[in-house]
Amino acid sequence: MKKYTISFTGHRPKGLPWGYNENLQGCVKFKQYIKELLVKKINEGYSRFIVGMALGIDMIVAEILIELKGNYDINIECAIPCLYQEIKWSISQQKRYKYILSKCDKITYVSKEYTLGCMQKRNEYMVNNSDLLIAVWNGTPSGTLNTINYARSKNKDTIIIDINNF
Repeated sequence: MKKYTISFTGHRPKGLPWGYNENLQGCVKFKQYIKELLVKKINEGYSRFIVGMALGIDMIVAEILIELKGNYDINIECAIPCLYQEIKWSISQQKRYKYILSKCDKITYVSKEYTLGCMQKRNEYMVNNSDLLIAVWNGTPSGTLNTINYARSKNKDTIIIDINNF
């Protein structure tokens, strides 16, 4: 069976070296690195991508995928933990979120309402429906680490990117 789907996990802004300031050099460097990695994976035959739509890494990766979609035949799925997850975000974050949703090929809501486990269920959905997990991790216990461990328990290929290098 041909492997072709990649899912992503990573930290929200508070777990990133640049926080919310994506204009800092570390974030700019990270975005370039991810873009090059994604082009490499597309050239290896990966064509479907699942992003979790949280603030931080998920949105950054989604925007890069939207940019690449202009040059490559790829499919983007947004896996969302619950309806209205963005309701408490700032207006600018909500606009970014809605823009990404408008450009993706498929939207999957894992739960209708917020529950204590809906984020983990979203992460499990992404791992279960992909061949490769790309994890952007800062080395701390977190939902990202839980997703890495879940992927390993399912014998999924995993690439871990140390965000502290950016």
